[in-house]
Amino acid sequence: MALRLRPLEEASAPAWDAFVAAMARGTFFHRAAWSRVIETAFGHRCHYVFAEQDGAITGVLPLAHVRTMLFGNTLVSTPFCVYGGTLAADREAALALEAHADDLRKKLGASAIEMRDRQPVDSDWLVRDDLYVTFRKSIAGDDESNMKAIPRKQRAMVRKGIQNRLVAHCHNDVTVLHRLYAESVRNLGTPVYARRYFSILQQAFGDCSDVVTVTDAEQPIASVMNFYFRDEVLPYYGGGTAQARQRAGNDFMYWEVMRRAAARGCRLFDFGRSKQGTGSFAFKHNWGFQPEPLHYRYHLASGAAIPDHNPLNPRYRLFIAAWKRLPLAVANRLGPPIARGLG
Repeated sequence: MALRLRPLEEASAPAWDAFVAAMARGTFFHRAAWSRVIETAFGHRCHYVFAEQDGAITGVLPLAHVRTMLFGNTLVSTPFCVYGGTLAADREAALALEAHADDLRKKLGASAIEMRDRQPVDSDWLVRDDLYVTFRKSIAGDDESNMKAIPRKQRAMVRKGIQNRLVAHCHNDVTVLHRLYAESVRNLGTPVYARRYFSILQQAFGDCSDVVTVTDAEQPIASVMNFYFRDEVLPYYGGGTAQARQRAGNDFMYWEVMRRAAARGCRLFDFGRSKQGTGSFAFKHNWGFQPEPLHYRYHLASGAAIPDHNPLNPRYRLFIAAWKRLPLAVANRLGPPIARGLG
């Protein structure tokens, strides 16, 4: 039978996810439920489509239409996620899915398609691999081996958190998580996502996510939402207070995530995306993780430029400086409408 493309429907979601899990390049962010999350939380129309031949899925493309007055009109695979892009078992399916994406771009009047590929792809699209990196590293099944694998200075910070008698709690309540996360991103000059988004994530991925919160004398000082995919753990949205930095709360928190993930059978720790030259980059590198460039690809409309909405862009310097000075309550109220375009 000839290859055909079909839109994702509820009935085809299990087969979609089974294909993603079976593909070596498949990631947690290719999962079908992201379509519902993005549409429900942010109102962006999703166009998830898969290639099918002889009754079997041979490729998937999670695609969302992000259109805002501030940040333009783009098709992204996948917004609010660090990885994405076309995932196909063969070149025929990959080319068919990407041709479909370009037809959709023209129909919607979008200026660009962005594919967030984790690994290089054989393609004639424009590639930007000089901005973002990811940090991924194998972990062992026992605490002693994982502790010894942490470089000496960073290991001392983890032990400092232990000596400070910090306590880690594993749960599914996003309320405290969002409060700590909101304070952290305000301090970085970044608009925060609405708390509702975190609740939607928990509802969509409750079977493969949790929250780890660190307390100091029963006071929450750091918290992170973690996703689990195959044998990987992905600490994704996290934040901490000034007290967490003083008491090594963030260091202790990520150690607890690693320790608990290893106990449940995870063998790869994905520290996620960072921009080169940032504090986040340095923190992850200090754990002994080596940066791997992310290979984001772009197909542009005539005369269009690659979207550049990252905080290192000089045009956002004054905005970031001003945002850092906002009262937290004001930043939390103004942030979500802006953040929906920063996927």
